[in-house]
Amino acid sequence: MKNMCIIFVAMTTFLCFSAFAAKPVKITPGQKGILQTGENYRNYVVKCSNGKSLPITAWEHGRKWCIGEASQESCSKKQIKAAKRACKVA
Repeated sequence: MKNMCIIFVAMTTFLCFSAFAAKPVKITPGQKGILQTGENYRNYVVKCSNGKSLPITAWEHGRKWCIGEASQESCSKKQIKAAKRACKVA
């Protein structure tokens, strides 16, 4: 019985914290850029529900979205997934 109570408390705590995780509220386009290799990218700013603003970058004409300014690390195929991940990191 004691073990079940501990598991219940742990699961409840996890659910509470995941419910309050920061989420993207607004995505604003930023500057365009070109690397020396000729590759185009565009920076965006993600405003999160916790008040923080973080950059994400679109590569390959929006086919690849990465967390960070002019970064190609921690990427997703969709803008919203990259924005959610950026807010989760914040």
